[in-house]
Amino acid sequence: MRVAMLAPISWRVPPRHYGPWERVVSLLTEGLVERGVDVTLFATADSVTQAQLDAVCPRPLEEDASLDPKVWESLHIANAFEKAAHFDVVHNHYDFLPLTYTGLVATPVVTTIHGFSSDRIKPVYRRYADRVAYVSISDADRDPDLRYIATVYHGIDLAEFTPRERPGRGLVYFGRIHPDKGVAEAIAVAKAVDLPLVIAGIIHDRSYFEQEIAPQVDGDRVRYVGSVRPEERDELLGSALALLHLVEFAEPFGLSMIEAMACGTPVIARRRGSVPEVVDEGVTGFVVDDVAGAILAVGRVGSLDRRAVRARVAERFSRDRMVDDYLRVYEQVLSRSRIA
Repeated sequence: MRVAMLAPISWRVPPRHYGPWERVVSLLTEGLVERGVDVTLFATADSVTQAQLDAVCPRPLEEDASLDPKVWESLHIANAFEKAAHFDVVHNHYDFLPLTYTGLVATPVVTTIHGFSSDRIKPVYRRYADRVAYVSISDADRDPDLRYIATVYHGIDLAEFTPRERPGRGLVYFGRIHPDKGVAEAIAVAKAVDLPLVIAGIIHDRSYFEQEIAPQVDGDRVRYVGSVRPEERDELLGSALALLHLVEFAEPFGLSMIEAMACGTPVIARRRGSVPEVVDEGVTGFVVDDVAGAILAVGRVGSLDRRAVRARVAERFSRDRMVDDYLRVYEQVLSRSRIA
């Protein structure tokens, strides 16, 4: 099987620090190559992969302001679709724009929808619904007007995460600094239970950070450590009592939740979007409705078996399981193509 893997170019594959879509693409690509699949990765030129790398964009858009996003997006997507005839499947992780190329090629296209940035982009998905096989990353993130071939939960490389049986003493927030992600709420919970909090992630909303977060960062009880690299992520998540994921929006999946669980660290998350699908109540963490519920949950996380947390994420969210699921999707798509 020959697969064209179309990655975003906001960050490198795999990302040096932040870049959840790029991280998933990397994990899937490397897993497929290890299974003997012939994969060509369309990504930035500095990407690192065992697959064949095909790149026109020299560096990640988020790391080089001299690169015009529209120009390099156009060149990047066109490069993949101009070569589509050489592949059995094109797997698009680049959101809606590549869909507009699908009517120009005969190669089947699979598109993983990594969440909808807004309802305004959905007309594109609807227009090409008969041409593209859509994969959702959670059942909660499905649009009722679209047909899906499968839901495939993200998987992670468990070897990147060190299980720790003893809980840490502090709490952690790991994600973008944005009002949707509940950073201020995490601080409120930490202060209410008198525990230190470490905040890690890129600043996605500068005014929110400066007005709501920075004034509460004291370098002691509330620390902000920026966007961390994978090796730092393991220590940060593994040394925490719990991860706080008090999102204010419908979470499409929540990669940080399973990364924390892989270290044995339970998750306290707000009931939004995919959260009840990802967090096994009373096993890998607690699903709450508000800050008050999160405060109560902090007092209960010590009763959870961190070995069981790790075991459950290994069962449900491994890279191998994700690769298996996508191989089944490819086979389904190719079977349909042969019949057609």
